[in-house]
Amino acid sequence: MKIFPFLAFAGGIFALSHQTAFANDDKTALIEEGRYLAAASDCAACHSIKNKPEYSGGVSFTLPIGIIHSTNITPDVEHGIGKYTEAEFGRALREGIRQDGSTLYPAMPYPSYARLTDHDVHALYAYFHEGVSAAAIPTPENGIRWPFSMRWPLMFWRWAFSPAPAKAQEKTLHEFADAQMARGAYLVEGPAHCGACHSPRGLTMQEKALTASDGTSYLAGGAMIDGWIPTSLRQENRTGLGRWSEQDIVDFLKTGRNMQGESFGAMTSAIVHGTQHLTESDLHAMAKYLRALQPFDQTQPNWVYDPTATNALHKADVSARGAKLYVDNCAACHRTDGKGYPPVFPPLAGNPVVMGKDPASLVHVVQAGATLPKTEAAPSAFTMPDFMHRMNDQQVADVVTFIRHAWGNNASAVSAEDVAKLRKAMPPRNMADGDISLN
Repeated sequence: MKIFPFLAFAGGIFALSHQTAFANDDKTALIEEGRYLAAASDCAACHSIKNKPEYSGGVSFTLPIGIIHSTNITPDVEHGIGKYTEAEFGRALREGIRQDGSTLYPAMPYPSYARLTDHDVHALYAYFHEGVSAAAIPTPENGIRWPFSMRWPLMFWRWAFSPAPAKAQEKTLHEFADAQMARGAYLVEGPAHCGACHSPRGLTMQEKALTASDGTSYLAGGAMIDGWIPTSLRQENRTGLGRWSEQDIVDFLKTGRNMQGESFGAMTSAIVHGTQHLTESDLHAMAKYLRALQPFDQTQPNWVYDPTATNALHKADVSARGAKLYVDNCAACHRTDGKGYPPVFPPLAGNPVVMGKDPASLVHVVQAGATLPKTEAAPSAFTMPDFMHRMNDQQVADVVTFIRHAWGNNASAVSAEDVAKLRKAMPPRNMADGDISLN
């Protein structure tokens, strides 16, 4: 009785089944790695809208050249990226070149994504093609004025300001010898693309610096985006992160709040969709990297708490401009001493946003209100009401001026004309933040 061929056949089936299981395990692990990288890259914040399929696009961004809408990046073959090969996906991601060869608007942060490694691009491709559900939703038409609506000039912009992936990766990956600092640099300069919002831009809208090695303008604070001013992430004492510890930064990226302040603008969306899902190790790497960035503004004096305004309010002296408005509308949460009840209600005393040169963010939050959404590590949400219908432009200017003057903040005054301009420039509540109210 010859049973050897059968045993060989059975053994082959057994080996094949194990190979298939290992292959499936490898594919699942790759997709999950891509899911993590998508969170680190903040993809959902720009490509997802509340109550619509994830990554189906349509988020609106108000730019100096007009309004653009994020695209559908689900694997739908008609409206999404279902027909993209991995090579085409990588070119779009790292070089800003669409499948048809035209250039993407640099609202897509491909100058930062140029730093993504081949392996990370491979993982992202696996995730977006096999871990995301296809959604047959077309992208709305952009509202960009001619001649900016023409895409072919963007090719020259890309040549001038977007680095080749190989050079970008070499620059970032060899920036620091310390492994944790190198990881932080890769995340901040690459996937997280922090500089896309927090670095100043030139006349042609290019980031003035893409990495820490490009100079101190990197992450020194950006231009207004949808009514919000991205703050400096460098070590300025008054307007940057100079008084934040590494743990403060980690807490902020994980929960949107810490003892120093709370998130606002697109940063809230970036935390909810992105950084809250990162590991403690990666968050500490990012924080360590940010703590190493020297101040851009070397002339700033240190902030020192001044109790003058507090003492006056404790004596019922509301003669200062905006003081009575502050007591009636703000002090219940932010206290007469300006120290708030962190991490629930942020301090206004010594807050970098309050002391910034441009008061737009502070004006905006007084006008429109804000919500600090829940995160996995901080499951409570808190809402600040809007005061647009309770205060006129002069009153908003007065209360903002009080906040910017009090407690040692010593920032410039705000006029009713300033407030009126900012009010007219405010986008609808559902733009750029995916219906997430911001603080």
